[in-house]
Parts: sequence; structure tokens; C-alpha cells
Amino acid sequence: MSRLPLPDPAAGATPDRPQHHGHRPLHAAVILGTRPEAVKLAPVLRALEESTDFAPLLVNTGQHREMLDQMLARLQLTPHHDLAVMKDRQQLSDLTGRLVEGIGRVLRAEGPDLVIVQGDTTSTLCGALAAFYERIPVAHVEAGLRSGVLDNPFPEELNRLLVSRLTRWHFAPTERAGARLRSEGVPADNVYVTGNTVIDNLLWVRRRAAGRSAFRTGLRGILVTLHRRENQGDRMRAMAATLLRLARRSDVEILLPVHRSPAVRDVLVTALRDQPNITLTDPLDYFDFTASLAASDLVLTDSGGVQEEAPSLDKPVLVLRTTTERPEVVTAGAARLVGTDPDAIHAAANGLLDDPALYRSMAEAPSPFGDGRAAQRITTRLAEDFAAGPAAGIAVGAAAGDALPARW
Repeated sequence: MSRLPLPDPAAGATPDRPQHHGHRPLHAAVILGTRPEAVKLAPVLRALEESTDFAPLLVNTGQHREMLDQMLARLQLTPHHDLAVMKDRQQLSDLTGRLVEGIGRVLRAEGPDLVIVQGDTTSTLCGALAAFYERIPVAHVEAGLRSGVLDNPFPEELNRLLVSRLTRWHFAPTERAGARLRSEGVPADNVYVTGNTVIDNLLWVRRRAAGRSAFRTGLRGILVTLHRRENQGDRMRAMAATLLRLARRSDVEILLPVHRSPAVRDVLVTALRDQPNITLTDPLDYFDFTASLAASDLVLTDSGGVQEEAPSLDKPVLVLRTTTERPEVVTAGAARLVGTDPDAIHAAANGLLDDPALYRSMAEAPSPFGDGRAAQRITTRLAEDFAAGPAAGIAVGAAAGDALPARW
């Protein structure tokens, strides 16, 4: 359901938006539905609002609920439309159908000049697909990430590939991501390397000194996040056992904000509650999570966003996955891809905690994810291309091609 009544397309502009005459701001529909999307699109929304060239329209799919509502409130973002698609233990196919239908309805009513999506979620894919169906050009923030394994992470890797075929503006966070897009046949003029907007938001939060660390002790802090579908079940139970082994050290406190997914909570809370050196919390407010990240000594994660944020705060990262679509952070030396084997995770964590030289080499490795000005680069490029008109190839056909490749 929409929080605001959908306008009648035949009735002209809605009262709170400019009339379509003379020079007017470009209407940019920004689609998000998860907490990471809110974090990474908040700088873009701020840049759009500060620009005289744009009138942003925020569409919240509601793919996540409590965590996202909390995040939007703290980031002072108010959706114009809320599709409220979240259902308990929903299937991806059901979610996808509801999202395409709901986003399409909003786009037909609002008639934006462009649609902006971010990353690799189901909301991202459905936002881009609905825009394609309505012949509205798509801008993809954080484009070009690839693990190289179609079902790992699942379904994000396929989502990225599909969105790239539906996109006009590919805003790549790194040179490597940009090169990957060009190697896949995306026209070079449609690829723009901007840095990652997560760094924009991280620096914005740190400048405000907002949030409070959830670590309880003065021991060395290990921040852990686990939630990915491919890590659930027996694999997550094995990793929980590894965390119990690590917690037997007398010099560490493990902080684990537990994802709200029942498949995650049932495993981690059951295995790790009531342990003296393990602190379990509900998902942390982004500001508190950032403060906790800054207070930590070591990060163990299967999250994509945390792989980007931690190096900017000089925190070594052990990636609890068999693949990563952010290989730049491994190449830079700021993270290690340790996989999901319990013994390998235990050995890697102890090695970093016990070897000051190894720890220092990772903590001091440069972050490959930008300088905090990605959102400004994105809005500048969009404004320039629209100002150039049809010559910039803004038409959807010029952006996405007339058909998907035969292999799909």
C-alpha cells in the first residue's frame, strides 16, 4: 500500500511537484527496500535534493521492514510511496512478482524522467525491470560488481547481471568494476567510475560523531555479521561453533548484531546466548553500528557493505564467504577471503590477533572504495547528460539494447 494517494496521470502534476512547463527539475524515482540500500542511496538523495536540477521521489518497497524503517528515520528520509511487500518467510518468486507490479504502478502514475536503483537486491532488479517496461532510463549505483559464480551469492549475482542489461548509466564504484562492465559489452560512454557512496555516508556519520558502540568491555573487539542465504543452515551452525572457540580467549569480546531473519536467529541465538565473552544484540541502528565498527579491532563478515566500510576505518576484515564481488579489497590487502571452513576461520582470526605485524599490514592497507564524493559525481553526470538531450543517448533503447542476449 502507498502511504500517499497515487496521482491520476491524466490530472497533470501532483500538488507537491513542479508543473511540466519551461525549465523544471528532473523527476528522479529512487527505489530502495533494504537497509544497505538506504545507507548507500542516502548520499545520492541528499545530492539530488541539494541540486536545482532534480526533484527526487523516494519509493520504499518495504523488502526489509523494521530495520529499514529505523534507518530511514535516522537518515531523515521520508518515502513518497511505501509498497509494504514484506511477508513472513516469503519466496523470492512471490516477492519479485509483487515488486514488479507495485513499482510499475507507481512509475505509471508518477512518470519520472529516470529511475535510480542501487546494488543487487530483489528490489534493485524489480525496479530496473519495471522501469524498462515503462521505457524509463535506469541509473545503477554500485554497478559492475561480480563474483563470477552465478548462484553465489544467491540471488544477488544474477540480479547484478540482469540489471546491467537494463541500465543506461552504470555508476561503478571502482576501476575494476568499470572494466568488468566494459568487458561485458557495456558501451564505455555509459560507464562512470565514481567511488562507492557507502564511503560518502560513512564519513557523513563519523563527522557528526553520532551513535554509540555496543561493545560492553574494554577487551579486544571482534565485530561479526552473518546473514547470507548461502551461509544459513549447517554452515552457519559450524561458524557459530567457531565463534564459541574464539570466545574462549580471555582477551576478546565478540559482538554479533543478529539479523532478523528467523533462519539466522534460530541458529545464532540458540548457539551463542548466555556466553560471557559474546554480546548478542538486535540489528544495530546504522549510527550505532558505525560506532561499533570504529571501536572494533577485527571484523568477521559475510556482508558486502561491511567489506567496504571497515577498510575506511582501518579495520582488518575476514570475509566468511567462498567468493566476493569486491576483490579489490582483497587485492589491496585490507581483507582476506577465508571461506566458511570453521578451522580456517579460527586460524585466520587467531593469526591476526596474535601477529602484530600481520595485523598492522592489513589495518594500514589503503581502501579502494573512494573519497566520499561519489554521490556528487553521480548527480553531476546525470544532469550533464540530460542537459545534452537526445545526443547523450538517454533513450531506453540506446541504454539497454533492444533485446536481452540470447544466452538469457
